[in-house]
Amino acid sequence: MRLGIIGLPQSGKTTLFNALTRGDQPTGIATGKIEIHTAVVDVPDPRVDRLSAMYQPKKTIYAKVTYADIAGLDKSSGRSGISGQLLNQLAQMDGFIEVVRVFENENVPHPHGSIDPARDIATMDGEFILNDLIAAERRLEKLNEERRKGGGRDKAIIDREIELFQRLHAALSEETPLRDIDLTPEEEKTLSGFGLLSRKPLLIVLNLGEGQPAPSIEYNHRHSHVVPLQAELEAQIAQLPPDEAEVFLQEFGIEEPSLNRVIRLSYDLLGLQSFFTVGPDEVRAWTTGRGATAPEAAGVIHTDLQKGFIRAEVISYDDLMELGSMTEAKAKGKLRLEGKEYLVQDGDILNIRFNI
Repeated sequence: MRLGIIGLPQSGKTTLFNALTRGDQPTGIATGKIEIHTAVVDVPDPRVDRLSAMYQPKKTIYAKVTYADIAGLDKSSGRSGISGQLLNQLAQMDGFIEVVRVFENENVPHPHGSIDPARDIATMDGEFILNDLIAAERRLEKLNEERRKGGGRDKAIIDREIELFQRLHAALSEETPLRDIDLTPEEEKTLSGFGLLSRKPLLIVLNLGEGQPAPSIEYNHRHSHVVPLQAELEAQIAQLPPDEAEVFLQEFGIEEPSLNRVIRLSYDLLGLQSFFTVGPDEVRAWTTGRGATAPEAAGVIHTDLQKGFIRAEVISYDDLMELGSMTEAKAKGKLRLEGKEYLVQDGDILNIRFNI
């Protein structure tokens, strides 16, 4: 899972990046250049902690997420849209975390001269919608040219793609992000290689000052969520040893670090879930999409397991914790065998039977 942290200059993107990754990238420097910082971090999951305590494995491995702090995106792309290295980086992301400035600081001027979260959200939406509109227009030109020349793909296939891009173009012309458009699985597959930015899930982070109340922001689009947090405070907490961080959290009345909340919301927006494998050698969390079948989940572990899949031994995390051991789970009939059609659930513990 790759999440790009985006936002206008001086919004606190790098501060949030440092909070999420426990990094120390310098902040407050807006050069206007395209700069990408990335970090891979563990996904905090108390279920992994409890399973590790139960099995005492040699290794404990959490699910991973990659964050990319993407600088250089502002309102200046113009009619030509976002291009070059920046567009390439944005297109590779599975979703975006958009940092929107709410905090006041006269020493850090806002690029628009004033604090207005709704305006800034609309600005970023406009950039992505414009970019996708240009991409749709270019694709329609190529498709119409392909249809005129003939000799290539079946015309019925070309016509279906033309109809799809005309529908996208119409929505974008009405300033509707493509996240709001209903698509069939076949249409999703057609669009998968185009990197359309307004299709990607979006988590909007309202970056507050210390003690500042969150403004009321309505953002009524699919696959989107708005969450307030104090990025500067969270970045300070991230630099503390765990015991000191716990005291700090209690002192400021923060229930959990931003990392936990943002990760959980990101998972939900991207339609992801975790399943586990357990044993004396390793307890590990794996990531798969909601609705994945048992063979697809097996393929996440190793392609051979998917190719040779026979059955999956399955028990839910909650059942294992309630019964206390796999032996007791078997005795109570909670460990079951599932076939190729089984849809893996969040928190399932799997053991794959396979034959190559």
